[in-house]
Amino acid sequence: MCGIAGIIETNTGPADALHAKLTAMNAAMKHRGPDDEGVWISPSGTSGLAHVRLSILDLSSAGHQPMSTADGGLHITFNGEIYNFRELRSELEREGMTFATHTDTEVLLRLYQKEGEAMLARLRGMFAFAIWDERRQRCFLARDPMGIKPLYYTQRGGRLAFASELRPLQQVGLTTREIDPAALMRYFKTGSVAEPQTLLMDVHCLEAGHYLQWEAGRLAKRRYWQVEFHSEAMTAEQAVSEVRAALLDTTRAHFVSDVPVGIFLSGGIDSTALAALARAVGQQDIATFSIGVDDLSLDESSTARRTAEHFGTRHEEMRLDGETARHEFTRFLRAMDQPSIDGFNTHTVAAFARERGMKVVLSGLGGDEMFGGYKSFDAVPRLAAGARAARFLPGITQASGWLLERYSPANRVRRIGSLLSSPGGLRDAYGCFRGIFSIYEARLLAASYLHCSPRDIHSAPQHDLLATDPRDAVSECELRFYMRNQLLKDSDVMSMAHGLELRVPWVDEVFFGRVSRVPAALRLRSGKQMLLDAVPEIPSWVSQAPKRGFVFPFEKWLGQGWGEAFARATARAPFKNPTWYQRWSIFMLDTWLERHGLL
Repeated sequence: MCGIAGIIETNTGPADALHAKLTAMNAAMKHRGPDDEGVWISPSGTSGLAHVRLSILDLSSAGHQPMSTADGGLHITFNGEIYNFRELRSELEREGMTFATHTDTEVLLRLYQKEGEAMLARLRGMFAFAIWDERRQRCFLARDPMGIKPLYYTQRGGRLAFASELRPLQQVGLTTREIDPAALMRYFKTGSVAEPQTLLMDVHCLEAGHYLQWEAGRLAKRRYWQVEFHSEAMTAEQAVSEVRAALLDTTRAHFVSDVPVGIFLSGGIDSTALAALARAVGQQDIATFSIGVDDLSLDESSTARRTAEHFGTRHEEMRLDGETARHEFTRFLRAMDQPSIDGFNTHTVAAFARERGMKVVLSGLGGDEMFGGYKSFDAVPRLAAGARAARFLPGITQASGWLLERYSPANRVRRIGSLLSSPGGLRDAYGCFRGIFSIYEARLLAASYLHCSPRDIHSAPQHDLLATDPRDAVSECELRFYMRNQLLKDSDVMSMAHGLELRVPWVDEVFFGRVSRVPAALRLRSGKQMLLDAVPEIPSWVSQAPKRGFVFPFEKWLGQGWGEAFARATARAPFKNPTWYQRWSIFMLDTWLERHGLL
């Protein structure tokens, strides 16, 4: 896991100036790669690549990046892990290729040399990389299918610049200061900044499953993969067998490493399944990490401790009280790349694991999305059905929605008002369920920050859903919108803030391809029953416990120290008595804007 950056120009410029910019970009993301760093400048002086390295595979200096082919024709900067790189390397060696390192980076470079962009269909892993072709003067950039590793880019006057995070682009002056109104409005609706937008007008996030081709100042974007469910007829027994095999396979793949791999262990089903499956695939020395809090209603540390003892892991536990949390919160705010209502939990446990010497950990993220662990799987289809039924009284329904969204004192009712005012499909129902502010409130807030009329704020285009089964459609929403735009993005930023690689076995294209064949009626049974059936090793004190989620008593902890800032956030809200998440979203945005001098 690393940090990557690059600048590609159409015209030759001073090599020293390009080198200085790339070095500064490396400095801005040094936390992502504390083990090594490098800069490469093309002989023509038109392009440059930068890299900071967290060494996981081939720990020697042979893994230094940017890496080049022996003939100097291709050059790569790569962030991520390719779990099937050994199989791909063996295949290429049988065809006569030779290798100078034992890295997955060199395999990527040689595979691109052989297959070009078609290589993407061969890769299993999480990745964002750029390959510069010196002969063709062409740059190829790609991001993994599920969207685990981020890649931000900006183009101006034929120049392309990119990085693993937004801040290197900002700090080197490669972006404008203009806020994207649609992105800001969507942030208030969802609590995160959704791809392909960022909060900056001229910076974009390359979407998951897409690649870019830059040549002669022109940029072309293409999709090579998307979330699609193609269920097949099967019995319940066949489904359990298939899911079990897929779980074992992805667990085994995600332990590919030349350094120890640990596990984030909460009291929940997903992380417990990881510990059980790690034992099942033969992992012997397993380190697990959890956090305990000073609120008994939220503390799951005793369950995690009991589970660790059950599976015989080396368990370490961090106790987090108000004083420690306030210290960690200051570090968390510094680590933020873009505002989000999530991420503090990952930041804290990642810092703890890194302090204990880990460089790689596994997380159970993705289990809820794949196996129906959220309330949304029941609530969203009901909301959509209710909105469809209300369409029989179109004038009354829309008028009622308009009134509820503007005048109801209850946040949830205002969001239902948004739903009644919308076309009322499942995507709209999902937005109602997951929403932080209603559409009307989000527009008002965005306009207040940008000092313009709400009529000047327009919503970003809404993606169509591909799934036909309503519960598969909810799963698609959770994977494409909530998980990709919030959970994965925050997990990357907050783990890499400490130089820790976070892997997510349940968020894997091969795993998804196998499990998505299981019909929704079997895969999405209540209580994640499919996962429980496929991993019977999960002990009863986990499987029978009510779902609580990994949350902290933020309001209790942060009342001291940030009370004034949260009071300002409350005052900005367009309605009285904003919820905690609404205040939190405003506070996080204000913090980000102030840091970058944009408020």
